[in-house]
Amino acid sequence: MSYPATLYDGLEPFPGYRLYRPLGSGGFGTVWEARNPRGRPLALKFLPCDAQRSTAQEIRALQAVRQLRHPHLIRIDQVWCHLGYIVIAMELADGSLGDLLELCLHDYGTPIPAEQVCFYLGQAAQALDFLNQTQHALNGRRGTIQHCDIKPSNLLLFGENIKVADFGLSSMLGSAMQVHRKAGTLDYCAAEVFQGRLSEHTDQYALAVSYCLLRGGRVPFPDTPATFEPGYVRPEPDLTMLSAAEQAVVARALCPVPMKRWASCGEFISRLTKVVQEQLDGGEVLASLHV
Repeated sequence: MSYPATLYDGLEPFPGYRLYRPLGSGGFGTVWEARNPRGRPLALKFLPCDAQRSTAQEIRALQAVRQLRHPHLIRIDQVWCHLGYIVIAMELADGSLGDLLELCLHDYGTPIPAEQVCFYLGQAAQALDFLNQTQHALNGRRGTIQHCDIKPSNLLLFGENIKVADFGLSSMLGSAMQVHRKAGTLDYCAAEVFQGRLSEHTDQYALAVSYCLLRGGRVPFPDTPATFEPGYVRPEPDLTMLSAAEQAVVARALCPVPMKRWASCGEFISRLTKVVQEQLDGGEVLASLHV
């Protein structure tokens, strides 16, 4: 087995592309700021190739998704292999919603305000519905696409705009439910993923988990195993970090039966936005009564 090469400042993983500084790393890879042959900044994501990852499948998924155009999908410029890595060249973001959450917790001691979370996730929902409701070509087939790894660190900030990133696990869906490999970030995986299946509402489930973390500071499943353990079944979500009105909306998005979730990610966030706005308006009325 060959091990990935060491990454360092100044390395050229592709002619003319020079690494500048590391931006962060996680369970699935490392991101570096780099310069392209024209000296412009961009991000390079390095995904290690190993026996547990289907490198060819990931490259095919990335190459297919990079052909798609949507204002809330990250632009992928190039994909190649370099000494044990899949390398993805993409536009450079200001950070992620995961970074923003850490900043809010550090500076203010609270998660991101609910109305701001809805604003950002509404943009992500547009991108996910575009992937899921439009017929695309992937690996020689036509169908809808599930991202399969939605989480705050994959929702990137460009000023006030959000772009969905990291399509290495994206999969074509030819029916409402189909057999699928168990893959993804386990804290955000839908109930059906633990059963080896993929549904047309799998990404909505992960978006709902992301809302809980960004809005309430924690995920709704504290007992999620570290690996895909046989027989694990998602329990009832703990949504006590949310208001009662929010809980009702999010609980439907986290329903273990995919077809009972909201019809789309956009409808889910729209309902949530309405509830949050009503809470804000109610708070303003109460405040005025106490003046």
